[in-house]
Amino acid sequence: MGSEIKCLVISDSVADNFAALLRNDENLPRLNVTTAPYDQVRQVLLDEDAECWQSKKDVAVVWTRPQAVIPSFRDLSEGREVSVPKTLEEVDEYCDALKLAAGRARALLVPTWSIPDVRAFSLLDMTTGIGTGNMIMRMNLRLAENLEKEPGIHVLSSGAWITRAGPDAFSDKLWYMAKVPFSNEVYKAAVVDIKSALRAIAGDSRKLILLDLDDTLWGGIVGDVGWENVVLGGHDHIGEAYRDFQLGLKAFAARGILLGIVSKNEETVALEAIEKHPEMVLRREDFAGWRINWRDKAENIVELVKELNLGLQSVVFIDDNPMERARVREALPEVLVPEWPTDRTQYRRALLDLDCFNAVSIGVEDRQRTDMYRAETERRGVRKEVGSFEDWLKTLGVRVTVGHLSRANLARVEQLLNKTNQMNLRTRRMTAEEIPNWASGPGRVFLVFTVSDRFGDSGLTGILSLEEADGSVNITDFVLSCRVMGRRVEEAMVHIAVEYARRRKLSHVRADFVPTARNKPCHDFWLKSGFEQGKTENLFTWSTERSYPAPDGVEIRQSDPVG
Repeated sequence: MGSEIKCLVISDSVADNFAALLRNDENLPRLNVTTAPYDQVRQVLLDEDAECWQSKKDVAVVWTRPQAVIPSFRDLSEGREVSVPKTLEEVDEYCDALKLAAGRARALLVPTWSIPDVRAFSLLDMTTGIGTGNMIMRMNLRLAENLEKEPGIHVLSSGAWITRAGPDAFSDKLWYMAKVPFSNEVYKAAVVDIKSALRAIAGDSRKLILLDLDDTLWGGIVGDVGWENVVLGGHDHIGEAYRDFQLGLKAFAARGILLGIVSKNEETVALEAIEKHPEMVLRREDFAGWRINWRDKAENIVELVKELNLGLQSVVFIDDNPMERARVREALPEVLVPEWPTDRTQYRRALLDLDCFNAVSIGVEDRQRTDMYRAETERRGVRKEVGSFEDWLKTLGVRVTVGHLSRANLARVEQLLNKTNQMNLRTRRMTAEEIPNWASGPGRVFLVFTVSDRFGDSGLTGILSLEEADGSVNITDFVLSCRVMGRRVEEAMVHIAVEYARRRKLSHVRADFVPTARNKPCHDFWLKSGFEQGKTENLFTWSTERSYPAPDGVEIRQSDPVG
């Protein structure tokens, strides 16, 4: 998606208020918002020639009231008993219309259906075929199940927006006067989640939470009271709050968010508490790294983030001390430093309210991310023990396996392509639908790279897409996860590209670097790659009269011949 995202709002109600809030919200990304004709949802979804589709949209938000698009639900809301199977069949038909429209925007966002509470018949609300509450749950579940595997379609939970808006979420007066079903508080909550979703789709989510310890992960100063006496768990309400906060962090880690520690403490004392306290949820193995010492926290953050091969834009720093927060915020503006509640019972809620960790999907690599970073720590330990970089590589036994894009790896490819920033030649973003469409074009090949060594399997961590043009090969995508940077995987990928061109008897391999605020490491690699710089400093070329040597110390395996 570009710097200005084109957004279309499709609704059965008047969406001007909602569109204005989307348009005027100052948080990134900024949106250029238009609205489809009022109450023409099905017509707009089914008609690709409708005027509102004449220019390609980056995102479309399709927000409807259930009675407007599901006839059986309208009957139910008017007191008639309806068939559950027939109602769900109508939901299926509505989903088919959404799928037809999906290709006209890079992302289709579909809020779930919400309805006001009906107290008059609360005892019947969960009765099958009679209760609207029962039916709306079934419909939303069917909606989500129908769309969860559709490339480019994302279902958002509108119930959370209703909850945040409180008792005035629905406005009968606004509906009768202006055909607006919700208060502005609902729309404001929706804007926050929609912006968060768009950042996730664009790969701009945060990846690492760095945590203070004393009065953040537990209550009390461990160096003063000893690990046995810190406030954590037990029957104390503050202790329970700290433990629940840790449980929340543990859940984040299970979804691929890395955890780290930056704390002013004695390292041995702090780690003893983490290892020995019986109520501790987070143990040493849950942290990708730490800096526990008496140095400046901003300096420690820079050092730790560099060690983890991440950018400062990936970091969230949580600390109970406002002075430390202010220091990091001033020294490292790229780091997100949220204000933190003084009430310990609100820690978990404050964590869950952060909107910077959204993800399009969660795969095996995400769930194993902390293990992979711990393995990287072991690799660095070996690096200190051996004499040369080459000896280190031989000790690691790096294996790079080259494969092709497939249905089995598409979800991971989409994630890697859209989330990787540092080692990314062009920072091209594509949906799961666009990737195979591009790859199937003439003269194109889309390769994936899996990296492993004696410390473990780093998974699918590299992408190389090539396109033949004018007797040469252009490297379109050159993407590598920061987890495996610096192990000569980059050189192995270039070797594969050059060998492909040589087998195809093409004269040159070209890499046209597109700079961003985050991909300087990629530019640095190409400067040292041996490729010749062109007339512009960002164009790199290799003549296939020469082979490009495979890197020493790296075993390259090809599941299928390339080219």
